[in-house]
Order: sequence, then structure tokens, then C-alpha cells
Amino acid sequence: MTLPVVFIDGDQGTTGLQIHQRLQGRTDLQLVTLPAAQRKDARSRAAAINACDIAILCLPDDAAREAAASIENPAVRVIDASSAHRTHPDWVYGFAQMSEQQKTLIATARRVTNPGCYPTGAVGLLRPLLDAGLVPRDYPISINAVSGYSGKGRAGVDEFEGPDAAQATPFQVYGLSLAHKHVPEIQQYSGLSERPMFIPAYGSFRQGIVLTLPLQLRLLQSGVTGARLHACLEQHYAGSDFVEVMPMDASQALTGLDPRVMNDTDKLRLMVFENAGHVLLAAVFDNLGKGAAGAAVQNLDLMIAGG
Repeated sequence: MTLPVVFIDGDQGTTGLQIHQRLQGRTDLQLVTLPAAQRKDARSRAAAINACDIAILCLPDDAAREAAASIENPAVRVIDASSAHRTHPDWVYGFAQMSEQQKTLIATARRVTNPGCYPTGAVGLLRPLLDAGLVPRDYPISINAVSGYSGKGRAGVDEFEGPDAAQATPFQVYGLSLAHKHVPEIQQYSGLSERPMFIPAYGSFRQGIVLTLPLQLRLLQSGVTGARLHACLEQHYAGSDFVEVMPMDASQALTGLDPRVMNDTDKLRLMVFENAGHVLLAAVFDNLGKGAAGAAVQNLDLMIAGG
């Protein structure tokens, strides 16, 4: 049996390094990367991508578009970890737990776009509730999220771990133009009819995300409660290996959310809090795990299994 050839284009960034580390010891595939001298050589990269079975693009958006455009071999399949193709109609969204058919779509796809880290939490919370009609598609959604500094890529790691780390801002809200590139992705795959407000931030910890999304029960249909929202999430993700819904009594007992508790796992943990007509939906996960490299490897495994 011929082992599938997997080429990582851009294995020196935060996501690429993690994917490389996860795959380098596997015996069910042949892993290919380029030596340092050839990483920026267009011919070498084009030759490698056209000779592989599955390419994983861990590149800036423009470079990812160029890499995808360089593919001439129709048998080559692609997982793009950048945001270049996330809302493109010809690319399959790589969040296998999003809906019943998504896993099959990924397994048989030629082009898969890996979800963004923040959208993984937002879509993971919203999509089941909107599909079930428990949250209106035009609800005025606001999303607050804090990520570890590795979410900035190598620049973030250098900022907080380099020689000038003492001058790094310990907490910074950004995206103040209210036009973050993740907003169209969140809207499209959650099923919202209106743009959500998204307020991201970086903290002075390496990795991990906590994302929260407030709802007011008075703006939902009569009879919708935190318990019903929780039951919907529980039913949607029942049996999932990668998404867990914390029991409501366990959530209610919490006094804080540590964005790092799911680090070094590929799991997305969802929670529902309720009090006095207010509901808070929350997600905690590793921005380099389920939010990036872990999701890419999950998608790769589905594509290998699906042929």
C-alpha cells in the first residue's frame, strides 16, 4: 500500500511547526517539507505541491492564494490553514462537528479551509442554536474573546518571549475598526443574517482562548431558557471526541474561566451560564490545538480515510 504524501508548505510558523511536530513520527504517511534554501523558491514549492497527495498550507493569505493557484495536478488535495479561502464557495469549511454532513464533506473534499481560531468557538456555540431556532438569525450578537499571544504568530512569540519581552503590553484589545477578518467567517458559518460585533484581545500568556457571547432571554422566543440552550448544545455534540459541553451545574459552580485549561488538547469546551434573564455562552480551547494545528490534523485524517 502506498502511503499518502503530505507536504507542509510553511512549516516554520507557529501553526506549521505544530503540525510538523504532530505528523513527523507517524508511519501512515510520508511527510515532506522543503529545506531552508528552497522555502521561498517558487519553482521548488510548486514542484513539491504538485507531487504530493495532500498539501497543508501554513502561509500568509496572499502566499496561500499563490500556492493554491500553482497547483496543476488535479489529484492534489489541499488544507489551507490561512484565512485566504475561508468564505470561498469552492472550499469546504473544515469544522467537522459543525453539522451532520460536514465530516463527510471534508473527507471527500479536494479543497478544505481550516477554521479560524476565534470562529471555531463562535461557530461552535452559535450554529446548533441557530439551526434549532432557539436564537434568531438576526439576533444582535456580540462576541468577546481573549487569545494567547501565539495567536499573533511568530511576531507575537517574539514580542513576548524575545529580548524586549519586558516592554510587551500585558493585555490589548484590538480590531477596533470593527471589521476584523474573522467576522464574515463567523457570520457565514454560524448562519447569522446580520454581522456580529466581534471584540478580540491578546493576553500575556502563550496559548489558549476564552470566548464569551452574551444573550438576553427577553430577546428570544418565549420558553427559551439557558437549560434549553444547553440541552441543544449537548444533543448536537453528543458522542463527539473533540467538543465537550460542560454540565450546567458544573458551569454554575465556576467563579472564573482560565483560557489555558484546554491547552495541549484538541478539544473545544463549551459552557452555558444563566442568571436573572441573562445567559452567557462560553468556549475555552487551545488556539494552536482545536483552533489551528489540531483542527488541520483532524481534517487531514478525515481526508486520508475518505480517500
